[in-house]
Amino acid sequence: MKAIEIISIPVTDQQKAKQFYVDLGFTVLVEAPFEGDKQWIQLGFPGSDLSITLVTWFENMSPGCINGLVIKTDDLEKDREALTAKGISVGQTDQTPWGLFAAVNDPDGNRLSLHQDIKPR
Repeated sequence: MKAIEIISIPVTDQQKAKQFYVDLGFTVLVEAPFEGDKQWIQLGFPGSDLSITLVTWFENMSPGCINGLVIKTDDLEKDREALTAKGISVGQTDQTPWGLFAAVNDPDGNRLSLHQDIKPR
């Protein structure tokens, strides 16, 4: 074993969630039929080996149960402005010794954290 490849994000409406994640900066990697009437929707950031898939089929993962997925950014305030312009609500910025964080919730309530490293002074 050598890396985490895909993280499943449970959602109720894959198309609505896909639009949210595309607005967040993800790119659609795969969108294809999967097991009958299901869709495999896999998204990732350009240049990243890690991706997410929007799932509706895991009974033990209810939509909105994800909390703690962290997305790296180089400029949190710039991204906050861009997301807000797209109608995405971004929580207040929290400063910690290991960086700046701001929460974003997808349409189902899955909580993601935007993270910007802080350069030591």
